[in-house]
Amino acid sequence: MPASAKSVRPQKTANPPTVAPVAPGAGLSLVQRALRKLGLVRDIDFALYLPMRYEDETRIVRLADTRDGDMAQVEGVVTECEVVFRPRRQLIATIDDGSDTCQLRFFNFYPSQQKQLAVGARVRVRGEVRGGFVGRQMMHPTVKAAGTALPEALTPVYSTVAGLPQPVLRREVRSGLARAVLDETIPVQIGLRGAWDLRSSLTFLHYPTPDVAMATLEDHSHPAWQRIKAEELLAQQLSQLQARLERAAQRAPKLPFSPKPQPSSLHAQLLAVLPFGLTGAQQRVGEEISGDLAREIPMHRLLQGDVGSGKTVVAALAAARCIDAGFQCALMAPTEILAAQHFGKLVGWLDPLLAERGLRVAWLTGSQKKKERDTMSAAVESGEAALVIGTHAVISEKVRFKNLALAIIDEQHRFGVAQRLALRGKAVGHLEPHLLMMSATPIPRTLAMSYYADLDVSTLDELPPGRTPIVTKLVADHRRDEVIARIQAQLGQGRQVYWVCPLIEESEAVDLRNATETRDELADSLGPAVNVGLLHSRMPTAEKQAVMAAFTANEIQVLVSTTVIEVGVDVPNASLMVIEHAERFGLSQLHQLRGRVGRGAAASACVLLYAPGDSGRVGEAARARLKAMAETSDGFEIARRDLAIRGPGEFLGARQSGAPLLRFADLSTDVMLLAWARELAPVMLEKHPELAQRHIDRWLGTKAEYLKA
Repeated sequence: MPASAKSVRPQKTANPPTVAPVAPGAGLSLVQRALRKLGLVRDIDFALYLPMRYEDETRIVRLADTRDGDMAQVEGVVTECEVVFRPRRQLIATIDDGSDTCQLRFFNFYPSQQKQLAVGARVRVRGEVRGGFVGRQMMHPTVKAAGTALPEALTPVYSTVAGLPQPVLRREVRSGLARAVLDETIPVQIGLRGAWDLRSSLTFLHYPTPDVAMATLEDHSHPAWQRIKAEELLAQQLSQLQARLERAAQRAPKLPFSPKPQPSSLHAQLLAVLPFGLTGAQQRVGEEISGDLAREIPMHRLLQGDVGSGKTVVAALAAARCIDAGFQCALMAPTEILAAQHFGKLVGWLDPLLAERGLRVAWLTGSQKKKERDTMSAAVESGEAALVIGTHAVISEKVRFKNLALAIIDEQHRFGVAQRLALRGKAVGHLEPHLLMMSATPIPRTLAMSYYADLDVSTLDELPPGRTPIVTKLVADHRRDEVIARIQAQLGQGRQVYWVCPLIEESEAVDLRNATETRDELADSLGPAVNVGLLHSRMPTAEKQAVMAAFTANEIQVLVSTTVIEVGVDVPNASLMVIEHAERFGLSQLHQLRGRVGRGAAASACVLLYAPGDSGRVGEAARARLKAMAETSDGFEIARRDLAIRGPGEFLGARQSGAPLLRFADLSTDVMLLAWARELAPVMLEKHPELAQRHIDRWLGTKAEYLKA
């Protein structure tokens, strides 16, 4: 374990504050339901449910010693109390502690509170002290009767839900912590020497002593926090490694690999008909994939590459390797537009070669007519369809493969666990298919070390020759006329333009220009000689396909679209991308959209059209996204900044459906702890498998099952 988390002796831990027992009653089932919403079921769940902040109720201060903005607890006598009705109904009371007075204001109150603050009563109040016209004030402070013993520890404040007040949640957490089995699962001889033990760490974090440096609790640098984060990261690494080992025990079809394939092979013929040569990165990654396919162990590989790096070619060559061995391959994409792009490319490359072998490429989507879908499904079941491309329809129960050996999933983060399992389940017999997942969103190193540790990762880090750099410009919305002029200049050179909008129709909730209105405005501005098209997800599939075909053929010069074109669309003649309300888009999404241009030899640009708020500026997070887009076109740097802005939860997408996201560790600051956990995990699984399993169960429970997908 890193030195920062070692050799710090546990401090004296304050006793948990006593909470008066609550008699069981009619509200118990409501409490249980509320607890389940928070994921609190097992005793260990309560023990690991750590506070989001603390209140210091361990001391009383004099009013005269408080400053504006202080959170303070004072004790005094009520000298005034009344309900007033102007400017609105409120309860106003004044207390005097002998050093000064403080006015208490309550806009929402009960008769019992008014009684509690009767003139002459001695009370203890806690709240934020503010200066005002009448002197010191507290708005909605907590009020208790004076004279009760002060707690020895800071009071925890937990994230909660409706129907579960803090006193009840505190009681339940205290009880669960007391009952939880917190014996050590990490052998002392292989890690954590001199560190805090688990029970001391959890008890301290629930009930820290008032002398603790609050900054160490807030930034999770306290030794108790270091222990908890180390345990969490170790559980994640153990579960990932365990899933990898379980897959290694399964069997997949062996697809023979030769560095110099026979000229008559589909793989060699595909290489010969490609209108371009492979980059060094594509050759390297192709060899990595071919090596996996030649083994009996199921491949579980992530192919990542920046926008335009040529992942589809690598996938096609892997499919050819599979078909050469006499098996079927399936490629599944999240949207029909992306699936259609793959189909168009692969049919052009492979269909003539497959026809010579009596085989074909099949197309399956949910929008197909029943007759066409039945024909395609029959070809899949008979084995005539050697390559099957489609959307979620590929995993329909009615689709049966003859001998599926390779499953390729594009934009894998958009698919959930159940969908990936369903595709893997299409294999026939006891063999598992090889799995190749592709992503145009590069994975930051720390994310790959943690959430993707169960995968082998191949990276296309080289763009094909001929790609031109994309210039990115930030333009405020009031300069729209300049953007229109730029569009006209591009059209004058015979180029095409994308204009992306965040909405389809007018929304009362969000004041954004919609695609339909923008299409009409652009048509008016550009004149009748320019064909301005419209594309969005609500259009019928046939209409969407017709629009894309027209844009590809340059029959449509300007395409106004929603983010349905985010991935997969490849029109080399398009040289300008305008993104309306760019401040509303995520960083990864902006990068993907930008990647729709710059696919030909012409100089290309991306205009991020943003609307400053009332203050004349965009929000902090939006500003960080726009700044990143303007500063770099490197997908890996974009991904790193995206992770820093959004955190791993949103970044991972549906791949992690049901997955245990890190609650405590921070991938940007806990790299040393992560490295320690990665080093320790294989040792524990090999030498202490029972302890490793108990550690996984404690932290993840059944949530670890997602890793088997």
